[in-house]
Amino acid sequence: MNQSQTVKAPIWTKSFNINFITNFLVYLCMYLLIVIIASYTKSEYNVSDSVAGLVSGLFIIGSLIGRFATGKYVNKVGPKRILLIGLALLVITQLFYFIEGSLALLMFTRLINGIATGVTTTATGTIAAYVTPPERKSEGISLFSLSLVIGAAIGPFFGLLLINTFPIKLLFSICLICGLVSLIISFFVNLQFDIISNHDAIEKAPSKKFNLSNYIAKEAVPVAVIMLISGLTYSSILTFLQFFAQEINLVTLSSYFFIFYAIASLITRPIAGRLMDQKNENIVAYPAFIFLFLTFIALSVTSNGWTLILAGLLLGAGYGNISSCMQAIAIKVSPPAKYGIATSTYFIGLDLGLGFGPYVLGFATSSVSYAQLYAIMAIIVAITMIIYFFVHGRKVKHINA
Repeated sequence: MNQSQTVKAPIWTKSFNINFITNFLVYLCMYLLIVIIASYTKSEYNVSDSVAGLVSGLFIIGSLIGRFATGKYVNKVGPKRILLIGLALLVITQLFYFIEGSLALLMFTRLINGIATGVTTTATGTIAAYVTPPERKSEGISLFSLSLVIGAAIGPFFGLLLINTFPIKLLFSICLICGLVSLIISFFVNLQFDIISNHDAIEKAPSKKFNLSNYIAKEAVPVAVIMLISGLTYSSILTFLQFFAQEINLVTLSSYFFIFYAIASLITRPIAGRLMDQKNENIVAYPAFIFLFLTFIALSVTSNGWTLILAGLLLGAGYGNISSCMQAIAIKVSPPAKYGIATSTYFIGLDLGLGFGPYVLGFATSSVSYAQLYAIMAIIVAITMIIYFFVHGRKVKHINA
């Protein structure tokens, strides 16, 4: 009897694996382009940092629109159907990048490609919540979010590496292939999901023309706010690291920054997920905020390759675990029938930070250096940790009692 109790339900099932690979390929496409699109826009159309940041951020704004619209319909249509619809749209919108045109066309392409990505990743995040064993929820979400981390590391690495040697259309082609592969393998996801019962569970209240609860899970709003601010700080790295590396003559090494970010995340995330299930989220959240704070301190004083590598490792242990921790919290505090909307709410906060961050911070770079910008980000991270304590951290003991 004791032996049967120690046997854990598996996390790495066929559906989990396919969902993991799909999410990885989608985020690989996203981050492959997001780190080079600002510099490409700046050189191709001779625009300012702020406008280049806007072109980069429009993708995330589109993703935000996609998530906001999808959150309600995940439970009505079913996450697998939403996933297939999102991936079909993703492939179509990837084709727009190949059309030669103006800055306005590029901005439009970034927006609609972001919408397709938002629809797709809301579905993959929701599927992850349903195919993970309930008793291993935090660990499963943490492991699943590694797909994002690996994509967010390999994407920028190849983006920064290839853009200096090959035309940007090669990067567009890679993204198109990733989209097609994702669409094909996602047909094989096996998900037990009762559309009617979940639909009814959410819509017991009298129907209205517009009900915010159909789009936003109020339980997940506090962590969405945390991710909004954290995403804004992270956007300063995604958008301006290449410019900063040029300024300090570390362009070649900067492409490896995200590889070290991935290494630290791969090592720490599985441990963090187990700690959240066995203890509570605070044991992961507070150290992660400290690591993120140290990331920006390291970047603000970087003058050699070793410090840049250290900053990448700290980012993986910091932001890498904040993002997975907050996603797990959003699921944890929400009822099963609202997993889809909770996942959408979490990503809405993240997308707001990542989307508007490059545009807002682009104005700051006209009056402060990139090193000074990163010092300011360190202060913002410290404030975010205090906000986390008040909106969620101090309640954890009562939640887990």
